Amino acid sequence: MTGAETGLGIVDAHHHVWDLSVRDQDWITGPELAPLRRDFTLVDLAPEARAAGVVATVLVQTITVAEETPELLALAADSDLVAGVVGWTDLTAPDVAETIAALQAGPGGDRLVGIRHQVQGEPDPRWLVRPDVLRGLAAVAEAGLVYDLVVKPHQLAASVEAAQRLPGLTFVLDHLGKPPVASGELAPWAQQIRRLAALPNTVCKLSGMVTEADWHSWTGADLTPYADTVLDAFGPGRLMFGSDWPVCRLAATYAEVVAVARELTTALGPAERHDVFTGTAVRTYDLRVTARPAPPQETPCA
Repeated sequence: MTGAETGLGIVDAHHHVWDLSVRDQDWITGPELAPLRRDFTLVDLAPEARAAGVVATVLVQTITVAEETPELLALAADSDLVAGVVGWTDLTAPDVAETIAALQAGPGGDRLVGIRHQVQGEPDPRWLVRPDVLRGLAAVAEAGLVYDLVVKPHQLAASVEAAQRLPGLTFVLDHLGKPPVASGELAPWAQQIRRLAALPNTVCKLSGMVTEADWHSWTGADLTPYADTVLDAFGPGRLMFGSDWPVCRLAATYAEVVAVARELTTALGPAERHDVFTGTAVRTYDLRVTARPAPPQETPCA
């Protein structure tokens, strides 16, 4: 697949940036994550993304700090690569609607496309269906934004319930719901994925798989059962590619992540590949994407 085959070029629907001199990323701890303990900026991302045929990206929050989202929006406003930002705000706050409105009215506010919270770190597996959280999620919907779900498999049941209770809000599942790729197990993750995908207001990102696999020995074959499950459950029209850069660098380069995504979708026709690599992200996040890059070089995957 080339940028030309996707019409507009590839949209990377999930990546991060951070500057440790501005704010610590307190989740980067221990020797295994040491390669991430440095600054990662749009200047670092751009050449890797452009080389892969990426024409636009979605920048996603990393920490639950209110100041981060305005900073990300300001970065996006000055970027010809970032078409959207998924930010953070406290969904349980009484003034959540006003806070979202202020973000939308501020610098770069037109790039705010969604909200996310690190639900994966919440000890309550039913955090998403707490009354205060549901009220906050309703405010996200009322603001015309989507909600990115970063959850683990045991939290998928609550994700299903939240999506059922809020049919007017689009829920975007990050990283396939973090399936146990390293162990090769499918159940009960696959069953919960199908329950979530049965709801029309849900979308899934084909992202984050390499870091759920064995970082040092993964192959495309290891990822295939999980990619096939979400392709079958959601369909290409509700599936979007995301690199999860720079976190993906723990297990693969940007080029390798793009290459394995191509490998996992080779059975799709051109229109279906367009959905996965461009169309679904543009529709879901209502992105303004017009540029078209030169076709990228094919890169063998690990």
